[in-house]
Amino acid sequence: MIARRRLLGTAALAALAAPALAQPSGKPVTLVVPFAPGGPTDLIARRLAIALHDGLGQTVIVENRAGAGGNVGADYVARGAADGSLILFGTSGPLAINRMLYPGQSYDPTRDFAPIGPIGRIPNVLAVHASVPAHSVPELIALGRRGERLAFGSSGNGASSHLAGALFNRMAGTSFEHVPYRGTGPALNDLIAGHIAMVFTDVLTALPHLREGRLRALGITTEARSTVLPDVPTIAEQGLPGYDASVFFGFVVAVATPPAAREVLRAATENAVRQPELRRWLEQQGMQIAPAITPAALSALMAEETARWSAVIQETGARAD
Repeated sequence: MIARRRLLGTAALAALAAPALAQPSGKPVTLVVPFAPGGPTDLIARRLAIALHDGLGQTVIVENRAGAGGNVGADYVARGAADGSLILFGTSGPLAINRMLYPGQSYDPTRDFAPIGPIGRIPNVLAVHASVPAHSVPELIALGRRGERLAFGSSGNGASSHLAGALFNRMAGTSFEHVPYRGTGPALNDLIAGHIAMVFTDVLTALPHLREGRLRALGITTEARSTVLPDVPTIAEQGLPGYDASVFFGFVVAVATPPAAREVLRAATENAVRQPELRRWLEQQGMQIAPAITPAALSALMAEETARWSAVIQETGARAD
């Protein structure tokens, strides 16, 4: 009953505080996913869209606009309707990192977007082939410092799986070679076959291979352990304090969107994420839920990620494929 009253209260707020979101024409809300259908970002967005529909009392449509590492969809929202009817489900790439990977990017995430709030983070896991003679991060670092020629695969130049390895090298003083692939699947296939030594990949993708013993998990890439792999220690707690290489998710709208409409969306987002069923589902996907769903919290995340990766990208000369 309480949850229902909250949902009705949010819907009433939408009608009173932001008429643009409750037009007589029934204009739907479009949630733009800047990646292709079927991936983890798309899957999460579609579950969130259902919850947003319940909270706003309006139709919420998911629209995929993929390309340029998320830049195509992000630019579409930055230049699109500024009335609260167009939302970007952004990630670390289009909201922070891409500006350093794509020279001449057509939008500025700080200037062109108004943040609604973060949803959470999904960590990667450092997974090695079963033949690698290391069962912990310190043992892997020792191998690297002794000059062992080990390589890590990624889903492509500039991807989070590439930058996670580059940050690891930078902090650990190792020189593991980067081998870019066209997607996570090919990288994992080569890892399982023993052609490369390790990957930094999302926990859900790696989980079946870890359970079947084809791969070994050495560490989680966030400062907090993963709810999906709770027994695997973080890289930070194994001698690299401050190591954090995760992907964050959050909602933004065009900067000219009225403050009242932004607050309606923020309240509906917070209400959705706090629902026990959706929260459990998100955690099952490996997500670490944001402690605060506010514009300030997302602004801080965007600034932190930009600062975190600027030095790594500069040093490695990383550029997107």
